[in-house]
Amino acid sequence: MSEVVYEETATMIAAGELQSFVPFGREHCRNHPNAFNLQLRELQPASELWSSDGAAGLVGSLQEVSLQEREGDQECWQLRKGCVGVRDEDVEFEEELYSAGTVVIWSQGSRTQASNVYKAFTVDSPVQQALWCNFAVPQNKKDEEQVEQTVCIVQSSCVNVHTVTGKDFISPLPFQVSMVWATKFGLLLERNHLNTATDAQLGVSGEPLPTVFSMLHPLDEIAPVVCKPAGVYEGSRVQYASDTSMEIVFSCCQPSLVVSYDRVQGIHSVWALRNVTNDERSSVLRCPAEPVATPLGLMASGFLTSHLRNISRLDSPGGSGAAPGTGTGCAVGSGSPLQYSALHTHQHRIMTSSPGLHRVHSPNISNMAALSRAHSPGMAAPSFSGAARFNTSLNSPSPRGHHGLLPSPNSTVNDTMLLPEMEPIVPDLCMEQLWSETVTAGGQREMSSAATKVFLTSDLCENRYLCFLVESHQQLRCVKFIESNDTSQLIFVSVTTIPAKDAAPLQNIDAMLVLESCGSLVLYTGITRVSKVFVPGLLSPTFSLSNHMPHISTPTDNVSTPANAGSRHLQRLDEAVMPSPVSMLKGPNIKHHQCSFLDDYSFQQATPYINALGDPVCNRVTLSLNSGAMLRICIPEIATSELVRKCLQAIRFILPKDAAMKVLVKWYNIYNAPGGPSAHAEWNLFVTCFMTLMGYNTERLTWTRNLHFEVPLSPVIAAKKARPSDGGSDEDLDYLLGSHYHRQMNSQPVCCSVDCSGSNNPIIADTEGLSSASSPSSPSLKLDSSAPLFPYIPALFYVLHLLYQELQLDELQRARASSLVCLLQQLARDLQLEEYVDLYWRDYPSIISGFNESCLIDQVLIGQMQRPSFMRAKPPCVLSWLSSCLRGEEVPPFPYLPSICQRTRLLVLSYALYIAGNENATSADVSKYLAKLSAGQKSSASEPHYRRQSIVKDRFSCESLAEQLVVWLTSEGFTLKDLESVPFGVALPIREAIYRCREQPCSDWSEEVCLLIGRQDLTKQAHKMTLAKSKASVGSGISLEPTATTEADEEEDGMSDIIPGLTGLIWSQDLRVQEVRRLLQSSRPVRVSVVQLPEVSDHEYIEEKENKLLQLCQRTMALPVGRGLFTLFSYQPVPTEPLPVPKLNLTGRAPPRNTMVDLNSGNIDVPPNMTSWPSFHNGVAAGLKIAPASQVDSAWIAYNKPKSPELANEYAGFLMALGLNGHLTKLATLNIHDYLTKGHEMTSIGLLLGVSSAKLGTMDMSITRLLSIHIPALLPPTSTELDVPHNVQVAAVIGIGLVYQGTGHRHNAEVLLSEIGRPPGPEMEYCTDRESYSLAAGLALGMVCLGHGSNLIGMTDLNVPEQLYQYMVGGHRRAQAGANRERHKSPSYQIKEGDTINVDVTCPGATLALAMIYLKTNNRSIADWLKPPDTWFLLDFIKPEFLLLRTLARCIIMWDEILPNTEWVKSNIPQIIRGSFDPSEDVNMETMVQAQDYITAGACLALGLRFAGSANSDAFDCLYEFAITFMKSMSCSGTAAVQTGYYNLQTGLSMILLAMSMVMAGTGKLKVLQLCRFFHKRTGGEMNYGFHMSHHMALGLLFLGGCRYTLSTSNSAIAALLCALYPHFPAHSTDNRYHLQALRHLAVLAAEPRLLVPVDVDSLKPCYALLEVTYKETKWYDETTVELMAPTMLPELHLLKRVKVKGPRYWELSVDLSKETQHLKSILSRDGVLYVKLRAGQLPYKDDPQGWKSLLSSTVNHRKSGVRSFKPDAISTFTSEPALVSFAEFFCKTSEGMKHREDTLALFSAMLYECVTQECPEMLPTYIAIEQVVGALRRGDLLQTFPLWQMRLVVELWDSRVLRAGPANRHDALLTSEFLPVMKNMVDVALDSWLKDHSSVLRSYIRGESLPKDAQPITLACFLVYRSIPCLRNTHTQLEGCSSLGDLLVRSSGLGIPLRDLLRLAPVLLGSGPLTLQGFPLHAF
Repeated sequence: MSEVVYEETATMIAAGELQSFVPFGREHCRNHPNAFNLQLRELQPASELWSSDGAAGLVGSLQEVSLQEREGDQECWQLRKGCVGVRDEDVEFEEELYSAGTVVIWSQGSRTQASNVYKAFTVDSPVQQALWCNFAVPQNKKDEEQVEQTVCIVQSSCVNVHTVTGKDFISPLPFQVSMVWATKFGLLLERNHLNTATDAQLGVSGEPLPTVFSMLHPLDEIAPVVCKPAGVYEGSRVQYASDTSMEIVFSCCQPSLVVSYDRVQGIHSVWALRNVTNDERSSVLRCPAEPVATPLGLMASGFLTSHLRNISRLDSPGGSGAAPGTGTGCAVGSGSPLQYSALHTHQHRIMTSSPGLHRVHSPNISNMAALSRAHSPGMAAPSFSGAARFNTSLNSPSPRGHHGLLPSPNSTVNDTMLLPEMEPIVPDLCMEQLWSETVTAGGQREMSSAATKVFLTSDLCENRYLCFLVESHQQLRCVKFIESNDTSQLIFVSVTTIPAKDAAPLQNIDAMLVLESCGSLVLYTGITRVSKVFVPGLLSPTFSLSNHMPHISTPTDNVSTPANAGSRHLQRLDEAVMPSPVSMLKGPNIKHHQCSFLDDYSFQQATPYINALGDPVCNRVTLSLNSGAMLRICIPEIATSELVRKCLQAIRFILPKDAAMKVLVKWYNIYNAPGGPSAHAEWNLFVTCFMTLMGYNTERLTWTRNLHFEVPLSPVIAAKKARPSDGGSDEDLDYLLGSHYHRQMNSQPVCCSVDCSGSNNPIIADTEGLSSASSPSSPSLKLDSSAPLFPYIPALFYVLHLLYQELQLDELQRARASSLVCLLQQLARDLQLEEYVDLYWRDYPSIISGFNESCLIDQVLIGQMQRPSFMRAKPPCVLSWLSSCLRGEEVPPFPYLPSICQRTRLLVLSYALYIAGNENATSADVSKYLAKLSAGQKSSASEPHYRRQSIVKDRFSCESLAEQLVVWLTSEGFTLKDLESVPFGVALPIREAIYRCREQPCSDWSEEVCLLIGRQDLTKQAHKMTLAKSKASVGSGISLEPTATTEADEEEDGMSDIIPGLTGLIWSQDLRVQEVRRLLQSSRPVRVSVVQLPEVSDHEYIEEKENKLLQLCQRTMALPVGRGLFTLFSYQPVPTEPLPVPKLNLTGRAPPRNTMVDLNSGNIDVPPNMTSWPSFHNGVAAGLKIAPASQVDSAWIAYNKPKSPELANEYAGFLMALGLNGHLTKLATLNIHDYLTKGHEMTSIGLLLGVSSAKLGTMDMSITRLLSIHIPALLPPTSTELDVPHNVQVAAVIGIGLVYQGTGHRHNAEVLLSEIGRPPGPEMEYCTDRESYSLAAGLALGMVCLGHGSNLIGMTDLNVPEQLYQYMVGGHRRAQAGANRERHKSPSYQIKEGDTINVDVTCPGATLALAMIYLKTNNRSIADWLKPPDTWFLLDFIKPEFLLLRTLARCIIMWDEILPNTEWVKSNIPQIIRGSFDPSEDVNMETMVQAQDYITAGACLALGLRFAGSANSDAFDCLYEFAITFMKSMSCSGTAAVQTGYYNLQTGLSMILLAMSMVMAGTGKLKVLQLCRFFHKRTGGEMNYGFHMSHHMALGLLFLGGCRYTLSTSNSAIAALLCALYPHFPAHSTDNRYHLQALRHLAVLAAEPRLLVPVDVDSLKPCYALLEVTYKETKWYDETTVELMAPTMLPELHLLKRVKVKGPRYWELSVDLSKETQHLKSILSRDGVLYVKLRAGQLPYKDDPQGWKSLLSSTVNHRKSGVRSFKPDAISTFTSEPALVSFAEFFCKTSEGMKHREDTLALFSAMLYECVTQECPEMLPTYIAIEQVVGALRRGDLLQTFPLWQMRLVVELWDSRVLRAGPANRHDALLTSEFLPVMKNMVDVALDSWLKDHSSVLRSYIRGESLPKDAQPITLACFLVYRSIPCLRNTHTQLEGCSSLGDLLVRSSGLGIPLRDLLRLAPVLLGSGPLTLQGFPLHAF
């Protein structure tokens, strides 16, 4: 046992902030309507008996409740330091988790704010336990884990887990749980083994079942925990934690530990909890070679899993199994401790209190017990109450030999059935034993009980302890532990016991509070006793009357003490507690008073004393008094002043641990004495204490003596003041005066001299004492060499000096340096370190000149002092180090204290990296620049930084040193706020690096880096990058918010979400978007204007109107297809509201009286089901508005299901749309099944197509099964014929194509190939609409083999191309091969096709399949198959439509040959049609003209696909020309129109229009819009539903997604477009014969967002910005750069090399796409928001299109200097920086009192102008600071030389940049103007004029003489500092009396004085007057 290290005996400290404490949850529960309250209310009157005190009354009532209630309703609570991220500001707050009955309340409150409920939960059954737990949720992409903060509420049958983010989980428990513990990995569950029958503990193989389980996430399975005991016997054998005598008493996360208690042996063990390794996992799960090898073999674990999975929970405790007699199941031999198990379970008390039963065991006997239990020959018969429930088929275990795996002979059949199915539950965590108590802990005879409290604490010197409180021995055992060198393991070193009744850790002051058995509170740090704690208002037991009477024990386990609540009750439920109000009595002298409890109670209230401690948070703790009241006290911190805290850190760092501990404890006591000092006196107190400890007599030193007047030091006096008057007595005073402390303080007189101790009023300082101290007779000032810190003075001095250097680098701390310097100069004088004294004098000449006392230290004693090896004679000065770095000199490494001098480290390394230019300064070469002090203790604080740095380096590609510096600083956590506190001279190089990076930043920098360089635009971008993708997309979040329109009719057209702000920017001149809305709206009645001719009767007129309406309705019904494309992805649905779907309005209004015209009047025939497909399209259009980034879940999709059946088609469309935007994957399989079983044809079509689109190209198995059911060909031939509607089959076939897109899946390709030519069946199956099925099979085949061309792996035997060619041109049908042979045996009875292929059916599908398989392969041989025939005869045989398809197919196979000009289009027309032909030939003109038109249309369509979304102007012009030609031939009634036929011309024209809108997709080109509008107006004649559909699709594509989307030309996009734009449009709204209408919407799959919207980061509004887009080189063009004005569509990203925001208006920003496109893609996918930042002095393009109004251009116009013409008033128009605007307001305008300061105002204006134009507003403070320094120097009122240091650094940086690098590099420097040279000159003039008058003063300084009286020490110091003259006292260089300048240069060569400063000195040193150097005019330097 190590002893208590060092003890400060009878001292006392005062606790602050006393408050009474009531758990907030209890107050809240009072008002919470649940059963528990009602009882409380009923009981309230009874409690009036107890006392009048409200709190006590409540306690009383609670006590009654606890006695009468079930054990579930105990109230308990726990507190912790607030960590939920709900508060932004850094308020320190506490959180409380309170549970009582069925309610759990989580509340928060801080000192400043009242508590409030954060969350409250009510559960169904009583809460057993509530706890906080953090679960780690692995993220999908990388290895990183996200931590979910949760509250877990344990009930008897389940655990409810509620996360902070609002997710709720309920995990059922497969067994009863006794305790749940939160760990780093998740929850640890202890199985309740006390109340189940003993044999239920044993698995099937007779193995004990595990007792500890883990749950890593609420959705994970509960898995057993593996334990790895330490010990000699087993080696490290791994087994399940199945020892029933082990209970867990504590767990913690950091480090990940578990403490357990063995009930049999009474010892505690510590285990490390970690993830299980693979070896351990396999060794536990593998089959046992011998039964001994593993406690649970495969079979056992298998059964275990089945039990855990099948059984919801065990019996309630009442029905527990066997009687205690049979319970002792496995008494094997006398050595086994198991014979206690029964006793142990039921009479725990007997065990602990009777030494007779106890016998000494080896620590591992419990493990041996587990072994012996594993194969014990005889066992008790199972009792079937509890056991049978747990083991569904428990075989009575038979003695088994070595056949571990065979089921025993009498096992039931059930067993063997189960075996193959079950896989064992794999364990997740492993407990590895680290330490356990020796059995005779502390030599007691008696076995200790389980620890009631366990906690981790650390002492002031960073030693860490694990402490556990053993109540049976009333002691706290502290186990010290350390981390092993590789920090992977904890090593437990030693155990110390402290007598204690209770204890609580105080986390943030490294201490713990111990309640001793006598009732006094003592503060310990680690195991060092600090002092007693005095609680105002509570008498300490030593002063109380309690010594006249025995201690009265109190009902400790009453409900109100939170310390014992939770865990203690749960553990004691089974211990037979005496059913009296006084439960277990604690305390050394337990005597039960004979008086009644009532008297006791009232009596104890008179003398309250502390009963227990609890709820420690930070430095606050709750005391429970015997009266039942609770008080919350706050233990003071070790220091409040930052300076004292830093000094203490440094002292602790350098001293050996024991010495450091003494100092810290001593200081703590002095500082926190009752009635201690106020904060401002803290430093004085510290100096006095510190110097006294070093051996100084602080009374004798004048300056320290003066400190005493400010602060009364002695705690004796102070305590007396603080004592309340009534309780004190003379004995108290005697006690205090006789105290050890008093004697100690007086032996080295600190404050009051000896004779004053007897006087009555010791507060008045008596004069004799003071005068005697300074009288001449007093002995010389000597140090007391016996003082504790005397040997360490040099080391302490040195670390404090380094701390002083650190403070110099922080503007906020620098004021404190001046107080530290007094202490330092004293130590430096006494240690005779003149250079140090000189350094301090230079820094603070005015302060240091006043000090002259020094204390003598004997030379002998100086020898005894430990001079640390690291101390240097030349004082380290960080500013001169930085200065020499700037001058480019070699610099020695600078010493620093790890983790104390962080700023020094940062700046030294920054200079090394950026100024010295060493790239490895921050990684490999740190030791070149920094010398780390080795200290009294190991500190690894600074190591991780370097390791982390190397990682950062790989991640960023840093081109220059500036970038490297900025990235490194960010990784060190350096921010702009820190930069502001760096002195201006030191900060300048960092500012310069930042300035350089700001010009050309990398696009991939992290958010913090962008913040540091001040590019908010990038920060914002990076921030949005890191935002979870699920968040609503930015556009709708910021400025791109659609404005809410007010009129109702605006709302319902379904297009109100198009963003006006954005479209208004893109087309600022016109209202084309409104026009598109007008053309596409289908929710208002149409205008039916028919003039009634005189001869037409009214009835006929009505019919005429209705016929006209029917024509118009053809158009209205076609509109939704276009609307869906127009509003694509423009809306974020509200999860609580259904999606608004605009009505499809088919009524009309007839002018002039606006009468209603309706189709349902029965006057004309209306086709049946006319609206079914249009309403499907309407549903799709509504659904496509939903953006992919929206929050959509399964419930919301089902919630939108309409009530009325006539809207079912709309809902079907809605489902398809959800698939197209990817949300349908969230729909539960159950719902999909529901929808499909309804058998509604449309719903099935929409659902199948939607699901397949959502799973595009994934080969998802479940979806494949879903689709196969609907395709007879994919089912086995013998399966039942399912009656699947034809259109659903078509949809399913396309679905297969989508799901297997591009995979080249062989089986599907084979089936689809045969399906293209599927013959009609005998019974009219497959006879109608065969064309669409064949086409679908062809398209699907094309998609499956998309772009594979000739390299289709494993399909050569299918001869795909040949087969397709045959389908295309016709020929003999081949025999059906494969599975479907049976199906097609008998021919159709209706359709006679014979043996040839019906080309009219198979040709389109086959052609497009060929086109898609060979897409972009440029395979000429296949393309030649598709050439149009070149003889008239053959030409007559082909349908013109097929010519269109063949041309299209051929062109997209020869992708690279497509050229955007008319010649190329015409080159597709065969020679014979183009050529002049002989009139004698019999040429069918009709054939010729039709062929020509269709081939042209096909080529145009190919051109459209090739240039889709590119907005290529050549392609557009070419297509436009053809469109006009076609329109002309339509309009003229000439022969061509008659021969071609109106229908054919219109088809061709529609295809050309679609091609045009594909090229211009998303650009809203006006000419295309005009064409679409022209066709929109034509409703009569042959304009059918299909043509309208094509024209409005073209319109939709033109404005795709409100112009935020355009088309891609990737293979899958081309495939989607081929499906959607198939050139045969439906003739009427129910026509699906040639092509399924639903496929028109697949065009969405080709859309991709490519709109880039610059958003001004200050105003958050979209704006214009100039982009420079560079194309990669291709074979058609060289690398090209174009300028675009954004917002604009970008070209396809794979064509681009880089995109750059160009200046001069905005900060440049370039995205390099040659590296990676992900960054830009993610920007585009989030509405394309690219944040840009306006440069200062510039206006946005909207306000200033020509750029004539900018700040810089105005100077050019006026031909005056920029500064003059600059009016500060105009500043606000040029910069948005609020600081600059207000600076102009207050400092640059003349006001009344400022008339005489005109020059200053002009100077400020000039600075402002400079900052704005140079774009570095953050330099303004630097400019002002420089001006202030120079002004102060000239006026001569500088108080310290620090500002001149800064000035010197600025000048040196400027020199190194401008003079060395020459003018070439000047533009890089920050200070480029003439400002700095002027300022520098002023400083030179001021110092030179001083030198002229005072050269003698300088001479005497150099000689080392004392300065004359009238000298100005300040200016001299300034001169020395600015001219960088070293301290010459100790150098042997004799500079004076040099004969010549050369001599002077030689002599001074070693001193490092710069040449120009030496020349200033030369006149003084060469002994002559100041101006003798004729040859050198001084001003040249």
